[in-house]
Amino acid sequence: MNELIFKGCGTALVTPFKEDGSIDYEAYAKSVARQVEAGIDFLVPLGTTAETPTLTAGEKAELLRLTRLNAPGVPLLAGVGTNSVPATIANMELLSEADGFLVVVPFYNKPTQEGQYQYFKAVAAATDKPIVLYNVPGRTGVNMEAATALRLAREIPNVVAIKEASGKISQISEILAGAPEGFSVLSGDDGLTYPILALGGAGVISVASNVVPGLMVEFISAALDGDAARALELHHKLSPLFKNLFCESSPIPAKAALSEMGLMGATLRLPLSSPSEKTVAIIKDTLKGLEL
Repeated sequence: MNELIFKGCGTALVTPFKEDGSIDYEAYAKSVARQVEAGIDFLVPLGTTAETPTLTAGEKAELLRLTRLNAPGVPLLAGVGTNSVPATIANMELLSEADGFLVVVPFYNKPTQEGQYQYFKAVAAATDKPIVLYNVPGRTGVNMEAATALRLAREIPNVVAIKEASGKISQISEILAGAPEGFSVLSGDDGLTYPILALGGAGVISVASNVVPGLMVEFISAALDGDAARALELHHKLSPLFKNLFCESSPIPAKAALSEMGLMGATLRLPLSSPSEKTVAIIKDTLKGLEL
């Protein structure tokens, strides 16, 4: 594969909805343009943060089209993962204009490590584009162990990276230590990004950068450029935001924040519901602390 294009700060984009539940495409286009203006390195439409399980095929295709239109030249990593090989491949075909695909460990099925390996092998064989593994056991119910991630990295040429959101620093360190040339680790947890980058990570797929794209770009750039003091300063400054964007299921708090900032409505699609009054108060205090 070519040099990794998914590095630095990437935003897991939210999908804004109008009060009637339809997608607010105008707000989405503006949010993408805001990311580009902030200097974002790559964008991740149609991931967990986008409420993708609630979107139709037509909506997914239109969101990817708008992302490309409003972020020319910015690498796009489209979320395509499901818990079935045919469905995941169908998503890749639908979103073929993306530069690469983010594929989550299959959820609900609870596959073994061998099952995970065979699943990703089958998915990767269906495309010549880069595949980024996504390990998030808090949502999928199973963990991809370091040995499985490294097996895929060594044996499947277009498996180029992993978004690691296991919260297991020892596991992440093991992947980094054993990764073959050309395989990278991206933080999938804003709060653990600083230590992951210190261990050799290549960047982050961030929820917080929906809210503060400029600060997140500066944070990641400082860390990757070796300015540890500035990176640590920004880590501490942003830590309350990292924590509080998960005080309820993501992206509920992120949408509350963006709504408070006047960038989009806070509407979500079921089964996600509106933020509680407590969450809104926490988010308001967090934004005030960041002078937003």
